[in-house]
Amino acid sequence: MGDSLSAGYGISKEEAWPSLLQQRLTERGHAYRVVNASISGDTTHGGLKRLLKTLEREKPQIVIIELGANDGLRGLHLQDTEANLDTMVGMSQDAGAKVLLLGIQLPVNYGSTYRERFSSIYARLAEKRQAALVPFFLEGIAETHTMMQPDGLHPKAAAQPAVLENVWTGLAPLLK
Repeated sequence: MGDSLSAGYGISKEEAWPSLLQQRLTERGHAYRVVNASISGDTTHGGLKRLLKTLEREKPQIVIIELGANDGLRGLHLQDTEANLDTMVGMSQDAGAKVLLLGIQLPVNYGSTYRERFSSIYARLAEKRQAALVPFFLEGIAETHTMMQPDGLHPKAAAQPAVLENVWTGLAPLLK
């Protein structure tokens, strides 16, 4: 469940990290099927509205939640973002899935206080729900201008393997 960062905004779906994840899982003999339920522009509210049907339809063993960036960029209430993510993690766990939260950091122009309060949501929820966490899944990418598309928000196709490596650090322990 994600937004444009996982939907492959500005690149082909085959180049996006979820497709690369499927390739890696297959190559390493893991019998998982990646379902990319990401929608560009989605918020935690939109993801929450879609989650139940997705859980019922797919019956996942692992749910990766990469949402919140658009909440933060739009200046939505942090309490609502956290409540939506918390509900999504709980619903996924109640459905029998392990959960990996992919944390986001906002651009510096949002101010240090808002940015810190926003990014702390992911660690707090991971601890509360005993979910796996990648604190900032664009670590080493978002800070590197040459890895980002001209909008400065979305990684280029060439950066997707690095995104996958970041995701893999949190996902690999869940595969055992």
